Amino acid sequence: MTQRPPDLIVVPAVMQQRLRLLGFDTQSMLRRAGLPADLFASGKARITTRQMFAVWDALAAMNPDPALGLRIGAEGATEHYDIASIAALHSPNFGEALQRLSRFKRLTCPEVIRIERGDGEVRVRFHWFLAEGHSPPLLTDGTFASVLELARRGTGTRVVPRRVELVRAHTSTQAAMLGAHFGCAPRFGAAADVIVFDEALLAQPFVTHNQDLLAVLLPGLEAALAAQAPATSLVDQARAVLGRTLRGERPSIQAVAAELCVSTRTLQRRLEEAGTSYQRLLDEVRHQAARQLLEDTQLEAGEIAFVLGFEELNSFTRAFRGWEGTTPARWRTAQAGASRGGC
Repeated sequence: MTQRPPDLIVVPAVMQQRLRLLGFDTQSMLRRAGLPADLFASGKARITTRQMFAVWDALAAMNPDPALGLRIGAEGATEHYDIASIAALHSPNFGEALQRLSRFKRLTCPEVIRIERGDGEVRVRFHWFLAEGHSPPLLTDGTFASVLELARRGTGTRVVPRRVELVRAHTSTQAAMLGAHFGCAPRFGAAADVIVFDEALLAQPFVTHNQDLLAVLLPGLEAALAAQAPATSLVDQARAVLGRTLRGERPSIQAVAAELCVSTRTLQRRLEEAGTSYQRLLDEVRHQAARQLLEDTQLEAGEIAFVLGFEELNSFTRAFRGWEGTTPARWRTAQAGASRGGC
């Protein structure tokens, strides 16, 4: 039986204060999300990934402003930053800020920040590895806006991303709103939500760099990570790596083992001890990703097959039929019909 990491997200008091400053009745919001109205009474609440997504969906339903996520992410004062963001803001440059944000974010939620460099750019993706689907658009907007704001406050310049890739469908309102905020035209119908910067930005010095503060913060953060480490099994870590690396090729077990800093033989043995195998784990991740891409994007089956690392469409179709008992096209049509029927 695979040990699951704790699905707990800390909602700090400053976040609750931020929502109240924006005019939200937090008790009504919690009730709408299916949570106890007094959840925030103790000051620091802990919720699951599913509940976190429900909260963001409730925020979107209660406030018709399509720019709400951008406001939450960009307009927050630095005293409302979580501990990972504080460590990032006071780093020497943007590259180290992203690394610290990625490293210490796991202290507050089951989220992985994937940072990929190549072709003169850096791609930043936030992956909720215990989520059943993509994060709510409002949460994605807030997350991307906060990263951009981190870059702008840190460098003291008006940083503009190369592009923003989003899984949601295109609308003229979304295109205009996001384009105005980020300074670049967003791309819709993508395989994953990604914000992309010029690679040169990684070396841009931060005017907010504070080495003395980091000297105080980092030992405690590292100790907290060390204490948390046993909670996540190697199998779950491998699953998370696979979820992040499906990008047009089949990730090898050697590559996954290298990222986890273990030998290929050790990874194989640990998977066997957990009652699974590398191929079975890869199939699970591909299955979940295929469902998400078919349901949440307009990508054709052939494009999805490429993203998931299948050599040809027929291989993907056979695999999907084994998972769901039908073809990708028929499954997508059935899901769309079920969604319309529930409205």
